Amino acid sequence: MDHTYIHPQFKLNGVTHTFQSLVDVANKMTASSEDYWRELGQLILHWFDANDSIIQRTSGTTGPPKEMYLAKQAMRASAEATVSFFEVHAGSTALLCMSAQFVGGKLMFIRALLFGWELDVCKPTARPLEGIKKHYNFVAMVPMQVENSIAELNQIDTLIIGGAKVSPVLAQELKNKPTKVYETYGMTETITHMAAKRIGTPYFEVLPHASIQTDDRGCLVIDAPSVNPNQIVTNDLVDQIDNKRFEWLGRYDNVINSGGVKLFPEQIEEKLATKIAARFFITGKSDNYFGTIVVLVIESKPYALAEDVFEGLAKYEKPKEIQFVDQFVETASGKVIRSKSLKS
Repeated sequence: MDHTYIHPQFKLNGVTHTFQSLVDVANKMTASSEDYWRELGQLILHWFDANDSIIQRTSGTTGPPKEMYLAKQAMRASAEATVSFFEVHAGSTALLCMSAQFVGGKLMFIRALLFGWELDVCKPTARPLEGIKKHYNFVAMVPMQVENSIAELNQIDTLIIGGAKVSPVLAQELKNKPTKVYETYGMTETITHMAAKRIGTPYFEVLPHASIQTDDRGCLVIDAPSVNPNQIVTNDLVDQIDNKRFEWLGRYDNVINSGGVKLFPEQIEEKLATKIAARFFITGKSDNYFGTIVVLVIESKPYALAEDVFEGLAKYEKPKEIQFVDQFVETASGKVIRSKSLKS
């Protein structure tokens, strides 16, 4: 790939750029006092340097964060798959409201650069559309940003949500919006999403550059050679419909074996989603009798739960312990680290 390539229709905050003008702007960005501008400036300069790859740190959700090298050609392939799947054409308006420190922010910029979008950049805040009246064809947000932007979503044609799972409560709020809203599935190893699910539908659909299968645990295995030459074996338990569709069930490493019964915390959380106002999660804790017990961890000061809160749960799904913690431990990208948030 010619790393100096810029689509002739690419605009950044309303200005059409050539290679040289964009590099000049990037050099100024790196001197900014704002982190998000510095990070974007550094991404631009790295994209146009002589190296074939860019360094990216993983989120650290399921293990220690690590540095990975993302091949620029693979990043282009990922961008092409997104543009094809969501049909985002040259001249489309888009908003970058995530930090370029993360792979999702990086790819939003690369898509715009290569495929001629009109990209606006704003500070990554909890309410990115606050004060913005412009209409956008394509925007990516994390769930927290979406939760705080419900009233402004009519300004967006297509919205993709990544970085964390979309809660059942948020999904319900989004069902009747005119915006096309998708929950995405992916990781740093797949260079952002490789599947997407329209809110209100049960299955993730795999993007055109990837195919899937499952291993003997029932976990998702991804083949996407244009973005990663290695087969990616995940710890995500899925119900595979065919080689292009799957239903996500939960994390293999989160499964609770209580008294010989396998329980999926994520499925229990869905049943409790409308009954607990604070943030919470379900996890397992070692127990001498059951082997593992179900624990409900709530981010709140202690309070009395309603008597009917556990109605609808199967016998073994009902928590045998409830913990209240002041604040969950999170990764830099806002994902809750369950093991560190649980009290021993």
